[in-house]
Amino acid sequence: MIDAAYVQRMARYNRWQNVNLYTVADRLSDAERRQDRGAFFGSIHATLNHLLWADRTWMARFAAWPKPDGGIPQSVSLFPDWGNLKQERTESDARLVAWSDDVDPAWITGDMTWFSGAISREVTKPRWELVTHFFNHQTHHRGQVHAMLTQAGGKPHDTDLFVMPE
Repeated sequence: MIDAAYVQRMARYNRWQNVNLYTVADRLSDAERRQDRGAFFGSIHATLNHLLWADRTWMARFAAWPKPDGGIPQSVSLFPDWGNLKQERTESDARLVAWSDDVDPAWITGDMTWFSGAISREVTKPRWELVTHFFNHQTHHRGQVHAMLTQAGGKPHDTDLFVMPE
């Protein structure tokens, strides 16, 4: 079981790592960011779009954020413009940190029921498990972006949780 401190730590880790990756990706050309590099969603740009889409989808469930349009196939084109994607990522990360600061420990212990478009059925799971999945999903796809940035000659900084600045 997780607690509010975990949620707060991971929200800050998410923001820290997004700054890390977006800073490196910003040094690439638009064509380099959009180049298919063989990852699950193809390119850096598409993977970062999917990640923001998924974060907003989960936060629509957790905290009544507006749900983004489309499903997983459309997630890769949420923000076609790089500048808009960066701005929306920054704003979402700030909102996520603010949410984590106010998360109710009792909320974490309850269950949540929602319709999953990914598996086309209603699902009920413990919230602590879903929040853990949410942060794990971020780490998974950021790892793919880290690898693609490295392939492109970029040098993202450390990703270890224990070295995150306080």
